[in-house]
Amino acid sequence: MHHATKIKLLTSAAVLAFTAPNFAMAQDGADEDGRDTIVVTAQKREQTLQEVPQSISVVGGDSLERLNATSFQDYLALVPGLQLVQDTPGVGRLILRGVNTSGVASTVAVYVDETPFGSSTGLVNAGILAGDFDTFDVSRVEVLRGPQGTIYGANALGGVLKFVTNEPDTDEFSGRVRAGIEAVDGGEVGYSGAGVLNVPLGDKLAIRGSGFYRQSGGYLDSTGADGSDVAEDINGAESYGGRISALLNATDNFSIRLTVVGQNLDTEEGSNINIDAVTLDPIGPDLTRSRYADATNKVEYRLYNGTAEWDLGAVTLTSATSYNTFDQTIHDDFMTFSLAGLVSSILLPPPPVTPLELVLDQETDQTKFTQEIRLASNGNDQLEWLVGGYFTKETGIISQLVNGVAPGMTMPLVPVLADVAIESDYKEYAGFANATLHITDRFDVTAGGRYSHNKQSAFQATDGLPGLFVGPPEVFPAIDSSEGVFTWSVAPRYEINDLTAFYARVAKGFRPGGPNVLSPTAPAGTPLTFNSDTVLSYEFGVKSETENNVFGIDASFYIIDWKDVQLFAVVNGFGVNTNGGGAKVIGGEVTASLRPIEGLSLLFNGAYADAELTTDTDPIVVGALSGETLPFTPKYTASVSGDYEFPLGNATIGYVGATGRYQSSQTTGFSPAGRNEFPSYGVLDLRAGVEFERFAIEVFARNLTNSTGLTSGGTPSTNLPGGILSAGVIRPRTVGVTLTAAF
Repeated sequence: MHHATKIKLLTSAAVLAFTAPNFAMAQDGADEDGRDTIVVTAQKREQTLQEVPQSISVVGGDSLERLNATSFQDYLALVPGLQLVQDTPGVGRLILRGVNTSGVASTVAVYVDETPFGSSTGLVNAGILAGDFDTFDVSRVEVLRGPQGTIYGANALGGVLKFVTNEPDTDEFSGRVRAGIEAVDGGEVGYSGAGVLNVPLGDKLAIRGSGFYRQSGGYLDSTGADGSDVAEDINGAESYGGRISALLNATDNFSIRLTVVGQNLDTEEGSNINIDAVTLDPIGPDLTRSRYADATNKVEYRLYNGTAEWDLGAVTLTSATSYNTFDQTIHDDFMTFSLAGLVSSILLPPPPVTPLELVLDQETDQTKFTQEIRLASNGNDQLEWLVGGYFTKETGIISQLVNGVAPGMTMPLVPVLADVAIESDYKEYAGFANATLHITDRFDVTAGGRYSHNKQSAFQATDGLPGLFVGPPEVFPAIDSSEGVFTWSVAPRYEINDLTAFYARVAKGFRPGGPNVLSPTAPAGTPLTFNSDTVLSYEFGVKSETENNVFGIDASFYIIDWKDVQLFAVVNGFGVNTNGGGAKVIGGEVTASLRPIEGLSLLFNGAYADAELTTDTDPIVVGALSGETLPFTPKYTASVSGDYEFPLGNATIGYVGATGRYQSSQTTGFSPAGRNEFPSYGVLDLRAGVEFERFAIEVFARNLTNSTGLTSGGTPSTNLPGGILSAGVIRPRTVGVTLTAAF
């Protein structure tokens, strides 16, 4: 972290400013009046944050480092209106503004620069596999709340999370290395290392490369209760990868940027614990879970992008070509507790019966090619416009293999119990346009529209031992679907003065429907396809700040009307996606910042969401009625941060900071067997450090009070004894130190 030039604190309260002057979130210099400005690309053109007529939060790369925040769980709880449902690194569901029914398709789109990452369909588990990219050497993370169907298309019902990476710099050779060590309460020690190097190759070409390795110590034990294993610290994880990017400024008006990103996340076990089914308290004095068979989860991200920009004078032509892959490999227990004895008695000779574990080996693979071309206006102060075309082709496969093995072994003791594979294809064509008309110097209207048409096909093949988990070997016929959807948005904005603006926004978002993969023998009434669901959002907001950035506020109020809600259900014994009526979310968010004296920065974030179904679902297949709260959507969330930065002489700066956050109770997923309400919880994080001109040392403590916040699960399972539930838990108290050196 180079501190020869200090960065000033940012302007708008929509930015999550955690510290004082050189701890800026994302900024791009100063405006004509000398105020700091924040530039974002929310509408796929550069604008100041104040100009965008919608609710956005921006978390800058420097801030992420000072928070030691590298993954979703570390920082997303600090973004108002955003929730994370997760019990395993790389396996997480993002929720914005309560738009969630725990289905298999995503409601939040994830982008890396110009690349949409993850599946657009409901057939490759995209809902729980959001791209959790490491944030080292990221310029900023932009979170766009509310439907973004006009510009970002499918799966942006709730909003968009966008990683904006640092571009190569043609002006200066630079580099930085960072190392850390941490210890988790009741568990192991973790380590991390990262580095980045920027190399100019003349004044037109530069290459920037970065890499990282992180090992997180485990902290969960399996105690041997009810026949489970005896093992300690079973949920350790490691993440490693890197990014390389080349920027060629071929001429003054033409540039090409090529980027390759790779990341692996390897986890021994999930971070879900055993809780009492009645009290919802953890079972035992420590965090424990019942493990009956070893489990691993491996996730691989690969991303390739080429973006070219050609300034033609009156317009700029942009072409973004991307190819990305997602691969997940699971080795997990498959109802050993409830079924291993039965399978042993049927398939193994009588006494003595060889101990048997049932294991699931699953692979989820997805490839995605996208091409987007945009034409945007330049230099027109009255009318700014953008038009574009988009194409994507996706292929996906989920293969599952169920075997019976001896404890600790991988070779099957019995014939293959089940071998199931689902293959799917998705194509989408879209055209979109967006424009801002400046009616007066103070009043403008932004409007846009997008038409998307998708075609899908899927089929399933099954094999294995008939009569237990599957029928006779069979290849189901392919099922096709197609649909077209038009989404739009209108957003007037009025500036009272240079420091305060009001806006309103009405926007529609959608999520594609698709085929259900069914046997030809499925009874009549089992749905072969499911439809897209749509949201219509009504939002009103204000962004304001005082002179010299002493105080700022960004507040919004919204109503979301959700129709044809997609749900996962069991119909006639088949697991299918279906549409289940409607839902409504009424809520609001506020971010307020205060800098009362030099060096001191205070920030408050708060969100309210009243998210409910508005129609009944089938009580047998879904188990939810009108008026029930949408899953994992707390009514209230809030965070308060304070950071103080002070000079220590000789270009040396010290800082201290704290963040406290609170989340009210939340209800678990829909289930005919009943739902539970996870209790509220609070978390306190502390940080301090000293920054020299080219070196820095930082210490931190996350979850200082050792809060046990439950984040996922909570529904009955046949994998556990009666009276016990499984629930994801936040990481216990973790303390650590990091060292950074720049050159």
